[in-house]
Formats: sequence, structure tokens, C-alpha cells
Amino acid sequence: MNYIQFDNSKLPNLEYSLFKEIVRTNRAGAYMSTSILGCNTRKYHGLLVCPLEQFGGENFVMLSSMQCSVIQNEKIFNLGIQQYKGDYLEPKGHKYMCDYSAAPTTKLTHRVGGVVLSQEFILAGHEDQVLIKYTLEDAHSATTLRVKPFLAFRSIHQLTHENMQINTHYAEVQNGVKFHPYNGLPELFIQANKKVDYIAMPDWYRDVQYIKERYRGYDYMEDLYVPGYFEFPIKKGESVVFSAALFESATSTLKSKFTKEVKSRTPKDSMLHFLMNAGQQFVERKNNTVMLKAGYHWKKPQLRDMFIALAGLAAYQEDQKVYAEIFEESLANLRRLYIDEAAMNNTSIDVPLWFFYCINEMERFMPKHIDAKKHFALMSDLLDHYWNGVPGKMHRQDNGLIYARNEGEPQTWMNAKTSWGMLVTPRYGCAVEVNALWYNAIATTIEVAKKLNKKSFVETWQPRLDQIGSSFLQTFCNSVGYLFDYVDVNYSSLSVRPNMLIAAGLKFSPLNKEQKKQILDYSTRELLTPRGLRSLSPNDPKYKGAIEGDENERAQCLHQGAAYPWLLSFYADVMIDIHHNSGISQLRRIIDAWESELQEHGIGTISERYNGNPPHQAKGAISMAWNVAAVLKVMKLIETK
Repeated sequence: MNYIQFDNSKLPNLEYSLFKEIVRTNRAGAYMSTSILGCNTRKYHGLLVCPLEQFGGENFVMLSSMQCSVIQNEKIFNLGIQQYKGDYLEPKGHKYMCDYSAAPTTKLTHRVGGVVLSQEFILAGHEDQVLIKYTLEDAHSATTLRVKPFLAFRSIHQLTHENMQINTHYAEVQNGVKFHPYNGLPELFIQANKKVDYIAMPDWYRDVQYIKERYRGYDYMEDLYVPGYFEFPIKKGESVVFSAALFESATSTLKSKFTKEVKSRTPKDSMLHFLMNAGQQFVERKNNTVMLKAGYHWKKPQLRDMFIALAGLAAYQEDQKVYAEIFEESLANLRRLYIDEAAMNNTSIDVPLWFFYCINEMERFMPKHIDAKKHFALMSDLLDHYWNGVPGKMHRQDNGLIYARNEGEPQTWMNAKTSWGMLVTPRYGCAVEVNALWYNAIATTIEVAKKLNKKSFVETWQPRLDQIGSSFLQTFCNSVGYLFDYVDVNYSSLSVRPNMLIAAGLKFSPLNKEQKKQILDYSTRELLTPRGLRSLSPNDPKYKGAIEGDENERAQCLHQGAAYPWLLSFYADVMIDIHHNSGISQLRRIIDAWESELQEHGIGTISERYNGNPPHQAKGAISMAWNVAAVLKVMKLIETK
């Protein structure tokens, strides 16, 4: 029995199924993604979405979908589903869907009278290839399958429309054909493991609608090119494997390759295994480099996200080497952006400080793969960077705290901007988590310096650390019992935000136990939800508990009440620090609440953010690295206590 179960009787119900999405990757930048019905609801969806180097690695939807039809006794039953202008569905294959399985492959099963047909999808590891296996599970008369490819050949950020530039010619290859619709883009090979008939019938399917894009306020209709269709007889119990790839395949190996790919996957028989698999999918290796993608579908690698997520993603993995490799490869970029080119690129001032946090977390969860001593030079240079400041953007105050103001540019992770350039939560001045991270960075480096017997470094920086710790308490502690969110000249923000929880949850914090407990109590009472920590208390007049509307309306909601799962990492650390083993039961309840969420929005993974208001609906990207990492980390903390 699969760990993730759906109510089969509800699968044909569009309200139940249409907004449940899957994403699978090849660990090299390519992915496949759609809804569990096989109906694409985003412009980012497709069966084969590949990064193209000639376009700077941007992802292109090559194969949008492969729609299958069953032919028996001269009757055609279309099992596909696609939405068109006016919310019109054609075909209506969801009526025949009787089962969906997320493991070990993505598997859709349809029943038409006495015919039961399953379709399984899997991406080949580190290759731009999707394998699709059609199996006739049951049939009582001669059966033929017709498979129709829908081609997009466009960037994930754009839509395509009927045009005269498309090349409608095709060429035969072994057990299939290849297409080259546009110059400058690669060829697409579609082949089967046995001989199939290909019938050329080029046509455009117009006004295909992506309902998620419509809800998000973006262009949402496009035309897809269908060059023809494949047709072949299939016997009861027979399986036929198709390959859609950017290269020609040896068709005799397709069946064995499909089986091999399935066996190589992490078993998905528990919440832990699903999240481990989700964590592996953020790893992207290509051109002899390895990176951590921040999320799917449109998120790119980001230093901040990587530093926060890395150790949590690796916590349960048998092979932690790749995560250590990601960390090592990020350091040259960190130095380039924040030391060598600091004056030009230093906008998000917190990013280098998360590097020190990452070192602390790697020492906890992957100690065999980190030696902080070898990074001492970089650590020391980064401290000097903050101590000396960047004119016009960031400087160190006389009390040792970091002050940042770069008009119109975000300073921290709360970086939402409207399309007209308005910064929603500017937080100019001394931000609480930035200065807590600053304190943690110095203390972490001093710890390493002592191991290296760098006495002069310790003698220089220890008094500075002491001053910063004292200044932090004087600046951010208030009489109410929590921390100011930021302080700017004569203004101190009383907004109750989770940034104070970050300050309390770091390895080195200037806060004492009583102060941490007060922060934990405030966070539990006003910020904690079943889906993470709210970005603002509901008692604040600026609170927005639902992310909705167009792009600008949503931007104004992102950090004014939306809940973020990645903040659970700090909540758990403070909970254990204050309540020790008695806090474990509370954390276990938090983790247990995530099990049902793995069947919503992004299947088997955790979405980017959630509404602050119940029922805390998922929003944004369907899979987010630092959120998956946080839940895995909390699970690990529970297990080891």
C-alpha cells in the first residue's frame, strides 16, 4: 500500500484533484510536472521541461503532454484532459480515472468499461528524457492505443501561439520520429520499445488554458502544436514504453531502463522517505558543477536559501557528500559577491551571515563533511566586510550593531516588492535577526580561531563581541517581553514577527533563557500555525492572512501574515533549549500535522508559503528547499532526543 492515498471516488472531481500537483526531476535541471489528473494548470507544467544552455540554462517546456486514447470496436475513448478558453474541458478523461499513485512512479489508472489502462511516468536520471509506460491491465477485446504529443518548445516564463515559423516536417528514427519545430532549439525524439505507426496530422490546438496562471493574474492561454499521433495494438498484460528525449534512444533498452530507473529511486513508503526524495530533487548537477535549487517551478539557486536549507536536507541522507560539495562550490560565489564586488552587489545584507549559521548546522547534522578551520580566512574576511561596511548601503554603528539602508532595495529575507518597485517591508536600520546573525558569526569565528590558536584574532574580536551582545540587548529588548523587529534612529518597530525567533534559535545568541522563553511564548501564541510561523501577528493592523489577488496584491501579503515552514527550524531549537524533552511532544504534534499536507498542492513535498488564516492553504511554489529542510530537521531533532 502506498503511503500517500487519495480517495479514488473523488479523483474525477476537479475541485478535489485539479490543484494537486506533482514535480519530478532528473537531478540535472530538467523536470516533469502536472496535476494528478494529467491536466496542466500552469505554464510551468510539462512532461519534459529542460534547461537549455544556449539560453543561459533557462528551462524550456519541450513536451507539454502526451494524451492517450483507447480504441475498441471502432470506438475511441480519450483519456487525456485539457482545459480550454471558457473553462471548457476536452477531452474529459478525468471521468475515467480510477486511481492515482505517487510511488514508486507517478501512475495514473483509467477504467473504460472492461478496459483498465495504467500510465506511468519517470524521468531518467541526469538525462533529458521522460519515460512513459502504458500497461493494459485488463481488456476483453482487441485494443489499440493512440498517443498524441502536444509540443510547446518555449520558455517556462512565456506562452506560445500559432505561427508560420514552425517547421512541420519530421524524420523517422528507430520505432519513432523526431521533430525540430524551431531553429535554435534542440530536436525532440519520441520513440517506443516496439514498432508503432506514426500518422502525421499537423495541427494547432488553440486557447489552451492554465487556470493557475489566471488566478495569479498572468497571461494564461496558449496554442500547442500537435504534429500527429502514434498508434499501436496492445494485448492484455502488455506494457509499452515510450521515450521523449532530446537525444535518440536505443529502443531495445527502454523497458529495462524504465525498470532500472524505478529501482534507483528512494522508496516512498513514509513521510520521511517522501521528504528525503523531495530534498534530493533540489540537487542540480550539470556542467561539472552542483547547485541547490531553491524551489520548483521557477526558483533558481540562491545563497541565502542554500545556507539555511543545506544541513536539514542532508540530515537523513546516506550520501551527504553532494550537499557538502554544494556548500564548497558556493563559497567562491559568496566571496565574489560580498567581498570582491561588495559595493555593487551588497543589497541583501544578511546573506553572508547565513554562511556562519550553515557551518553551525553542518557541524550538527553532517559533521564528517565540514571542517570550519579550513574556512577561517573566508570567515575572517567576511567579518572585516561587516566591520568596515559598504558606503551608502551598510555601516557598523559605534555600538557595534549593523545598520543598513539602501532605498528601494530589500535588506533581508522579507524582500517582497510590487511591480512598481514599492518595498513592502523595508525594515531599514538595525534588523533584529541581522544583528543576531552578526553576533553568531563573530562567536562562531572566535570558536574556530581558538582551535587554530589565533590569539591575536581572539583578543581583537572578543571585546567587539561583548560590546555587540550588550548593544543588542539594550537596542532590541522591550518592556513587553519580546524583541523589536528593527530599530531606525528614533523608531523601534513593535511588530510581532518571527525574526526575533531566529535571534533566539542561533547557536550563539546574546539572549538568556528567560528572554528566549518570552520570545517562544509570544511566537507560540501569536505566530505559530500548523504550517509554520506567521510573518506577522494577526493582532497587527497591517496583518493580511490570505495571499490572494494579482501580482501586486499578493506581494503586499507575503510578509504581512503569510506562514513560513522554514521558521519551524528555529522554533524547534528554542523549544528544546527551553523545555528540553518536555518540548518534544509539542514538536511531534507539529510534525504529525504535516502528514495530510503531503497530499495537497505539491504532492509529497512542502510548498513555499501558506495563508496565515485557517485552513492555511498552500501558496506560491509547490516545493521549497528550506521548508522541506526544516521539517526534516525537526524530525531529526525529535528522533535524537
